[in-house]
Amino acid sequence: MYLRFVVFTLFFVAEVQLADCQTKNLADRVIGTYWSPDKDGRIVVYEKDGKYFGKSIWGTKPGKDVKNPNPALRQREVIGMEFLTNFEFNPNQNEYQQGKIYDPRSGKTYDCKMWLGKDGNLRVRGYLGFSLLGMTVVFERIDFKKYDPDYKP
Repeated sequence: MYLRFVVFTLFFVAEVQLADCQTKNLADRVIGTYWSPDKDGRIVVYEKDGKYFGKSIWGTKPGKDVKNPNPALRQREVIGMEFLTNFEFNPNQNEYQQGKIYDPRSGKTYDCKMWLGKDGNLRVRGYLGFSLLGMTVVFERIDFKKYDPDYKP
């Protein structure tokens, strides 16, 4: 009887760890580099402390965050700035939720959710209050192998 309990417990723990690992692998699919919707910049999405963030890494129009409502932040560079913050992966809905998106063009921050389309591109929906009252933009995943066949991440 005791041996049966130990074996059951070990299988249960292994199953829970496997499920956590599979969820983590599924969640990490969003990690990568993307074109901005207007293709005038690039962003990188990454994981930090179990949450997902995005920051700009290149742009054709570099500049300062002049429309930021916080005067102390108006001199910071837009390139390198984190503008997607604190997303948590929801495996039941296969989307990243509870995040925020900051728009340096307007200086406004919106509630946000995002998900990967079947094409591998990132759909980002910023909204006020309800996701029905919002706008979705698409960030196209950059396939570096397309530009450099020898590319290794």
